[in-house]
Amino acid sequence: MSKIRTSLLAGAAVLGTLAAGAAPALSAEAPADGPSPAATSPVAASPYLYNGWGSPPAPADVMNATGIKDFTLAFINSDGGCNPAWDGQRPLDGQDKATIDAIRGAGGDVIPSIGGYSGTKLGEVCADGQQLAAAYQKLIDAYGLKAIDVDIEATEFEGQASRDKVVEALKIVKDTNPDVQTVVTFPTTTTGPNENGKAMFAKAAEIGANIDVWTQMPFDFNGTDMGADTISATEGLKEALKAAFGYDDADAYAHSGISSMNGKTDVEGEIVDQAAFQKMADYAKEKGLGRFTFWSVNRDRPCSGGAVDSCSGIDQGDWDFSKIVAGFQG
Repeated sequence: MSKIRTSLLAGAAVLGTLAAGAAPALSAEAPADGPSPAATSPVAASPYLYNGWGSPPAPADVMNATGIKDFTLAFINSDGGCNPAWDGQRPLDGQDKATIDAIRGAGGDVIPSIGGYSGTKLGEVCADGQQLAAAYQKLIDAYGLKAIDVDIEATEFEGQASRDKVVEALKIVKDTNPDVQTVVTFPTTTTGPNENGKAMFAKAAEIGANIDVWTQMPFDFNGTDMGADTISATEGLKEALKAAFGYDDADAYAHSGISSMNGKTDVEGEIVDQAAFQKMADYAKEKGLGRFTFWSVNRDRPCSGGAVDSCSGIDQGDWDFSKIVAGFQG
């Protein structure tokens, strides 16, 4: 994710600042009744939690306060070779495994996020789809995963070779582990996927990659009405998926996802407040989207002079956005 999205290596400083000020506080209400999310736990409603910065909260505390069951844990990258490591540095059996164990011990589950905006990407280091799939498989085996998320951005998304490699690897993962759900998360415009996104869909359709959910990140795109702009982007995604895969509306929505950002984004003046996020959640539930989430739980707190990686920059209560996501999980 771009997700305050600056250097996401462990211990790295956040590059870029957010403007001061606060938006009006709004309540976090439950979404309107509608179809259940098409994707099942832990894909459907799992906000991002990042051990690399931002005073990560104890997941059980968030679960108890909000009803959230699952989390997306960021970020897996290359350790310098074609091997997965948290932030490219932390071992698979270290603090992140302890977080996974804590979440599962409290009755939840996890989906790891592979990639992100910064760091050395497995999709660019691994030589081909087979090697990349083997790196993904190491994660699946290490944690007994039910799902993986590839957050493809920057040069990994913009380069055809790495983009195709990711899709090819996910097809191998699905063929090898038919019960493991595969999610691809990627940037968007206010009207839907750009040409890189559409090319990725075309490659997936060509080889039968059978991706479960294509999740757009509708922020850092100069949105002016973040609720309306997110819905516009997702309608564009739905139409692009129909064109690429021959889905009807219901299937296209079920293969679509939203991964927003809470509070101030990386673009000055672009703000996702609770009302806009609730509008997105209502839409996601009404249409039966496969995934609804946000970056990040670390930031889902009010600011009182804290760093931008540990609060939203707007007037809110603790975990307002996580509570809205909990309403999407049913």
